[in-house]
Amino acid sequence: MHYLAVTPDIHNIDSYWTKFWDAAAVWGPKIAIALISTLLLYLIGSWLIRVILKYANKAFERRNMDISLKKFLQNMIRWTLNILLFILIVTQLGIQTSAFVAMIGAAGLAVGLALQGSLANFAGSVIILTLKPFKVGDYIESANGQSGTVKEIDIFATKLITPQNQLVIVPNGALSNASIINYSEMGSRRTWFDIGVSYVADLKQAKQILMDVVMNNKYAFKEPAPQIVVTELGDSAVNLSVRVSADNASFWDMREQLIIDCKAALDKAGIEIPFPQRDIHIINAPA
Repeated sequence: MHYLAVTPDIHNIDSYWTKFWDAAAVWGPKIAIALISTLLLYLIGSWLIRVILKYANKAFERRNMDISLKKFLQNMIRWTLNILLFILIVTQLGIQTSAFVAMIGAAGLAVGLALQGSLANFAGSVIILTLKPFKVGDYIESANGQSGTVKEIDIFATKLITPQNQLVIVPNGALSNASIINYSEMGSRRTWFDIGVSYVADLKQAKQILMDVVMNNKYAFKEPAPQIVVTELGDSAVNLSVRVSADNASFWDMREQLIIDCKAALDKAGIEIPFPQRDIHIINAPA
């Protein structure tokens, strides 16, 4: 069995090494400069992002911005600046970013279509936190009849605590696009309830009795002035409307006390508060 001895071509190996070192001498400085510039770009960009976030946070604090909106805007600014910095770094390294940007756009469109409802709620939260139709601690009522004290305003929903201590979660999209009654915004509330008196009662006397009760209530405001108004000739009674203002903290106590004291005062004066009734007249036909 015969073996052929293969002798390496020393000249070819030398030429390969020569080409390698020549290429390294040409591209080495370029690569080193690119890496150094990329590192500097990253360090400077990170520093600028921290500076921008710092000034943005001060601007939010000067405007007394809601904590939820402030955190959201800070995250949005941080993510946007970091994405821009990443694209700049990739471009500095010589990588084509057109396909990458197109991919991000397509992904964003797909996510947007899949999360239309969530995005509507998100946009609603931005509107609520920016325009501030209500704030945490306010007692509100939505157009759907949901009411309660605002416990928390999240990015997608608002949490309400009802007077029965139940938690109601209302989507911010629906809440921002409908009418809202804010009972706490003005600092006071005005009660508005009817008391019926008998048709045989002296209405002027009944009004004066109710007004005396109101004036003796420790929670009732003198301004705006309380009112006792005849509103309706009902089926069984003449209705008198009691309209009195109080601060939000004392509203329900005032309302309850007024109802109790008004009934007691009318009973003491002998003025009947009738309940619904019907008079039946029997007519005997002649034989």
